[in-house]
Amino acid sequence: MISRALFPLALVLACAGTAQQDAGPPAERVARLVKTGRLDEAERVARGGGPELTVPLAELLILRGKLVEAESLLVAAIDSNRPGARTAQAALAELAARRGNRTAALRLAAVLADNYQLSGNGWPVPDRIAAGRAYVVLGLAESQAPRLALAAFDGAAAADPTNVEARLRAADLLIDRYNAPDAKSSYEEVLAIDPENARALLGMARVLSFENNPGATEVVRKAVAANPALVPGLLFLARMHLEAESYDSAAAVAGKALAVDSTALAAWGVMGAVAWLGGDSTGWRQARAEAARVHPAPADFYSELAEAAARHRRYAAAVGMAQEAVKLDSLSVRALGTLGTNLLRTGAIADGRSMLERAFALDPFHIWNKNTLDLLDNLQTFRTVRTARFEFVAPDDEVDLLALYLGPLLEEAYDSLAQRYDYRPPTPIRLELYRHHADFSVRTIGLAGLGALGVSFGTVLAMDAPSARNPGDFNWGSTAWHELAHTFTLGLSDHRVPRWYSEGLSVLEERRARAGWGADVSVEFLAAFKAGRIRKVSEISEGFVRPRHPAEIGFSYYQASLVCELIEQEHGTAALAALLRAYRDGLDTPAAFQQVLRLSPEEFDRRFDRFMRERFRTALAGLDAWDGKEPVSGGFIAALVRGRQLLAEGRVDQAKAELERAQKLFPEYSGQDSPSWDLARIAQQQGNPTAALEQLARITTHDETALEANILEAELRMQLGDSAGAAAALQRLIWIAPYQTDPHVQLAELAEVRGQYAAAIQERRAVLLLKPADRLEARYQLANTLFRAGRTAEARREVLQVLEQAPGFEKAHELLLQLRTTPPQGGN
Repeated sequence: MISRALFPLALVLACAGTAQQDAGPPAERVARLVKTGRLDEAERVARGGGPELTVPLAELLILRGKLVEAESLLVAAIDSNRPGARTAQAALAELAARRGNRTAALRLAAVLADNYQLSGNGWPVPDRIAAGRAYVVLGLAESQAPRLALAAFDGAAAADPTNVEARLRAADLLIDRYNAPDAKSSYEEVLAIDPENARALLGMARVLSFENNPGATEVVRKAVAANPALVPGLLFLARMHLEAESYDSAAAVAGKALAVDSTALAAWGVMGAVAWLGGDSTGWRQARAEAARVHPAPADFYSELAEAAARHRRYAAAVGMAQEAVKLDSLSVRALGTLGTNLLRTGAIADGRSMLERAFALDPFHIWNKNTLDLLDNLQTFRTVRTARFEFVAPDDEVDLLALYLGPLLEEAYDSLAQRYDYRPPTPIRLELYRHHADFSVRTIGLAGLGALGVSFGTVLAMDAPSARNPGDFNWGSTAWHELAHTFTLGLSDHRVPRWYSEGLSVLEERRARAGWGADVSVEFLAAFKAGRIRKVSEISEGFVRPRHPAEIGFSYYQASLVCELIEQEHGTAALAALLRAYRDGLDTPAAFQQVLRLSPEEFDRRFDRFMRERFRTALAGLDAWDGKEPVSGGFIAALVRGRQLLAEGRVDQAKAELERAQKLFPEYSGQDSPSWDLARIAQQQGNPTAALEQLARITTHDETALEANILEAELRMQLGDSAGAAAALQRLIWIAPYQTDPHVQLAELAEVRGQYAAAIQERRAVLLLKPADRLEARYQLANTLFRAGRTAEARREVLQVLEQAPGFEKAHELLLQLRTTPPQGGN
């Protein structure tokens, strides 16, 4: 990417004046009025400004959707070679492209670009910007044109460091191709010159959204406040409302955009998406008709719909909408990319790749499409292992080990979930596991940086492999169970379930699956609840898509699981599935709650508040309200801090008393930073393993990533001869860190002692798959365990492999002699 030189701070400050809206030459007045959204006034000034304002008037009219008059003015400006004729030519090319006349658009843009190639170095800054705009139009047909456009914009910015238009156009070009880091730099440069620039604020909101950072809503609201007529800003805000399932708000904001420009195809796309998602067939047909009125082949209308459908997890519908877009414009990079991405999400890998390759050939600078194609190249090196209902796709050297555990786990999960929800998703279900988190992130959103661990597209799942994270960072078993639960909730609701409810059920199902799995209560969550900083249930969707602070997404997951828990507690398990069916039938949350629970959302809000205050009464009393800025405080925190200080000073008895007091103040909290860990270590050091195990159990049965606690628990239980307890700790450990051989060996030995040969065989196979230093010994141990389990045919195959590599392996010879005297049985 072409670098941008820094500009002097003094020059920035000198150019940041605040002239009055009604002062200065007419051209400057028009520009200031347009910038602040005062379009009526701007048009009056422009119409009275004479020929020199012909081009500014035409561009203003385009903003207002008055396209026929604008075209006439632009043609006149070009024919008479008035000031701004090159800008007029660029605007006319853009207008032709907007109205679907690709041939005319490319012809006009090519003339301007050719002239720029011949003599552009001497052009004034506005004309260089015009050349960059022409190259953007040429990007409809020429793959290298975006690079040339960026060069033209950068050249204009270098020629005049105070010119914000050049930087804005460069940044918009970058963000349109998902290059958020470089776009961010340009937007920041503009805001350093002009802190209230609405277009730059909108760009920063887009960057925040692409980077999955909170604050995008606040920033775009600032942009719209600075320029209430900023149609792209209004549409960005409308899309955010749409994603949060606030359909009325989305329609209202999109309506404001259409009041400014009734020909804005994207605005009609948002209106169509609102109607389609809300089941309003009349509104949908009206939006579609309006889109056809403003464009002969409204591919962007259907692309907008497809993207909205995908954001609402309706991936098959997204494919259908994107196919319509491609039919209307087979050269639309947006349509081809949207279709390709959603085909991948539905498991149509070859077809999805084909669409993305077509998009990439048209625009090789589109980062999302490029990243996804690179990922597909990597995916071709993966191998697939199949079970009865699942396909596990992972790197060749990991897939056998991962499938060894995930196969039985997810087959169990399928049966459990099918019984609870009375629904059986179609199989096979595909699960892709990535050893690099960036690859998983690209698979999900096309960009690196996603904070999630897994994603469900329905019957296609993707997640981090254990190797993608440091041991103790996450639990890969609970993550897989969580994503499979989405397969059921999405399928039963026909992909209409709100995100908050699907996530809440998935977390609840994690907690059912194994002790300790699933999100648990945190100090910050309860302190935020006490401060009134947890959203009402009726507003919970906002916490997922428009978080006010980084912790709010995590809070929302846990809160949603508690909502589901309360529904089950008061209305029974059947109510959980009944709500999914209500969503499937087209009901929104208020109507679904009324039908199934006989409660309004407001009534449920009050019940949930009472539920929280009763369930966590003791803990809430021991915490102060938390503002999200200062550290959490209160009696629990004070006792915990004091206990650890005393422990550091060697005053163990006093420390123990303070830590026990902290534990009583917040008995539900059992994370690894809870008092339980310190109390367990104290008990261990005092030679009281039973007391240590009591404290460790509080952690390991509540914290799914408790690596050190499980290691210590397994060790202590083996010392006490508690083989069942030690095995349970080791099994939990494997779902946290599966790549160490010792836990597998220990589990195999414990299982054999207890006569659990199926479990022992699984662990012996795992050891072999981990490629231990002594692979012959590992294979011999597998053969011996198979023999003891009575699976003599399999044992014979394994021991013969040992002897092929090491003919003098004495123990293998002895085992082979035993096998020869034992009748063949077992095996495949």
